[in-house]
Amino acid sequence: MSMSEPIVDIRNLSKQFTSHDGGLTLALDRVSLQIEPGQFVSVVGPSGCGKSTLLAILAGVMDRSDGQVLLRGAEVKGPRRDVGVMFQEALLLPYRTVLQNIMLPAIIHRLPQAEYLERAKQLIKLVQLEGFNDRYPSELSGGMQQRAAIARGLLHDPAILLMDEPFGALDAMTREQMNLDLLDIWSAARKTVMLITHSISEAVFLSDRVIVMSPRPGRIVDTLDIDLPRPRSLAMMATPEFGAYAERIRARLGLRGSAE
Repeated sequence: MSMSEPIVDIRNLSKQFTSHDGGLTLALDRVSLQIEPGQFVSVVGPSGCGKSTLLAILAGVMDRSDGQVLLRGAEVKGPRRDVGVMFQEALLLPYRTVLQNIMLPAIIHRLPQAEYLERAKQLIKLVQLEGFNDRYPSELSGGMQQRAAIARGLLHDPAILLMDEPFGALDAMTREQMNLDLLDIWSAARKTVMLITHSISEAVFLSDRVIVMSPRPGRIVDTLDIDLPRPRSLAMMATPEFGAYAERIRARLGLRGSAE
């Protein structure tokens, strides 16, 4: 375990929602979590357990009810420039080209256009979209759109990239390829990543650590350090070591070895 200061430090985080009729729903209950610089961390848990709520609070787009959320030692009180966010849908603007979509953070944050245009072109190369700079989203496959969204999320050089089920809408073969592509991009960019996913195999395959959450109210019920060698290949999923991690997560989720 690294002795570096955590880039994310979440302490006793709770989130409670109030419904239109005044009822209270506890979504997150005393969640504590630390993420170190450069780590790839995945969060898995049943639907409605608060995974996306946790991500939204860390992104600064949702208030917490209790506890403390620190990013690089500073309390998260709202949206921050040093956070990149990627959702299940690529959310590319249909009237903007790939290059123009990737440049959006530079426009929003009023960053030097010439400098970030060059960075955008480098990221296009990193995510293997060379030759598609001037294409529109409708001309791209689902996987290509998601690669463009990753580049957009990295343009402003965020301290952490938050990913909320980014490959959930893709077919199985494309999703596997995107997992491989994401590991290549992560290895090259060396960014800290927190991924929300329902896929146990995806979490084990991608991650340094997997956080397992309980049904609502969401609590952390297990944390696994994934001691599998890198770089990783799809063949690794057939190994006993990989299977042992997956089975432990299934057991904590009460799945008893059932299919994902």
